[in-house]
Amino acid sequence: MTRTPTAHAPTPQTPPSRGVPPHPALDLDKLYAARLHAARVRPYLATALFALHVVPSRRVPTMAVDRHWRCYVFPAFVDRTPLEELAGVWVHEVSHLLRDHHGRSDRFARDHGLTGAAERLRMNIAADCEINDDAFGDGLARPEGAVTPASLGLGRDKLMEEYLRQFRLGPHTQGMAWLDCGSGADGLEREWDLGPDGAHGLSDQERDAVRFRVAQGITAEPGTVPRGWRRWAEEAFHPPQPWRDLLGAAVRSAVSGPGVGEDHSYGRPSRRSAGVPGAVLPSLRRRPPRVTVIVDTSGSVSDRELGSALLEVAAIARAVGGRRDLVTVMSCDAAAQAVHPLCRAEGIPLVGGGGTDLRTGFARALRARPRPDVIVALTDGQTPWPDARPSCRTVVGLFPRRSARSWSEHHADRLSDGPPAWARVVVIGPDGGGAR
Repeated sequence: MTRTPTAHAPTPQTPPSRGVPPHPALDLDKLYAARLHAARVRPYLATALFALHVVPSRRVPTMAVDRHWRCYVFPAFVDRTPLEELAGVWVHEVSHLLRDHHGRSDRFARDHGLTGAAERLRMNIAADCEINDDAFGDGLARPEGAVTPASLGLGRDKLMEEYLRQFRLGPHTQGMAWLDCGSGADGLEREWDLGPDGAHGLSDQERDAVRFRVAQGITAEPGTVPRGWRRWAEEAFHPPQPWRDLLGAAVRSAVSGPGVGEDHSYGRPSRRSAGVPGAVLPSLRRRPPRVTVIVDTSGSVSDRELGSALLEVAAIARAVGGRRDLVTVMSCDAAAQAVHPLCRAEGIPLVGGGGTDLRTGFARALRARPRPDVIVALTDGQTPWPDARPSCRTVVGLFPRRSARSWSEHHADRLSDGPPAWARVVVIGPDGGGAR
C-alpha cells in the first residue's frame, strides 16, 4: 500500500548458481521487529497486530490482507523498506480489517450497483483515506506513498463511504493504480488468497473477539487515541442500527397482528347464520387499523428531538399504508393536549413543556371513539407508565438518556426504570439505536 512496485523493482539477474535461491527469502526478523515497534507505539492495536498470520508471497505488490486475517508479504518489499515505515504498514493493513473495510465495500458495491476492479480500487483508496488521515505521527512513521485525503483535495475525519461520494478515478488518481491492500481492504478476492478453507485463518468468533479487545483498549485510554479510532471503538460497543426501519417494522407488526382492526358487522351476515334458523349472526370484518401517536412534549425533551418526532409521525403514516386519516397525534406533558388528525406533519402543533406523565395521554387515547388499535409513544422514557397493559398494542420510540434513574421533576414516584415489558421499544437517535 505504500510504494509503487516499479519504483524499486529488482533488476534482472543472471540465472543463479546451484544452491542459491532465485529470490530473497522473507526477512522475518525485520518484519516482526517492525510489528513489535508498531505495538509499542500503538499499544491498543497490539492484540490485532499479533493476530495477523504472515504468508510470504511474491504475487503481492507490497503487503496485503484478506478478510480471514492473513497478511501476505512480498519479501523484496520488506528488504527495501525502513523498519519504521514497515511498522506504519503493519498498522495500516490491520486497520482495514478492524474497520471491516471488506464488508463495508461489499455492502456499498451492492447498494450502488458497482462492479469491476476499477470500483474496488476506488474503494481501496477511500478506505486508505479513512485510515491515513490520523494514523501516523507520535512514534509511527508515515510510509512513502501513503494516500491521504489531502492528496485528493478532500477533508479530514470522514468515513470511507463519505470519501467514495466525493471523488472518481481520473488523472489525479493515476499514480495510485498500483495500490493493492488485498481483499481485506475492498472485498474483492485476489489470486493469492488462501480462501476460507486455507490454513491459519481466523473464525468469525475469533475476529469479533479481537475487535472487542482492541475497542476495550481504546476506551480505557481515550485521551491518547486519535479521533477516528475513538469513533470506531464507540461504534464497536454500540453499533448503529437502522432505527427508522426498526420503528416502521414495529408499527407494521403491531397493526398487522391478530385481532387488530377486526370488528363484527351485520352489513354482511355470517355464513354460520344458516346453522341457526331464525337468527342473523354478524360477520367478522377487518378494517384499516387506527394509530394514535403520543408525543412527549415535556421540558426534558429537546427541540431537536421534537423535530425528529414529527418526522417519525410521517414515517408511521407510511407504515400503515399511507392512510393519514387513520393516524392521530396528541401532545402530552403532565396533561394530554388536543388530538390532531394527521394531514401534514409540519402543521402539527406540539405544545407543552412542563412535567411528564404519559399516563394521561394513554388514558385519553383509550377513551377516544373509535379507539386506536395501536398507540405509539415518542418519549425520553422519563415518565410514569400505566400500571396495566393497555387494551391495544403499544410501541415506544425512546429518545436515549444516560440514566433514567437520575431524573427527577417534582415527585420521587416519577422516577422510571424505562418502558414496561409489555411495550415494543425502539431506541431512536441521530446516530442509531436498537430494538427490544
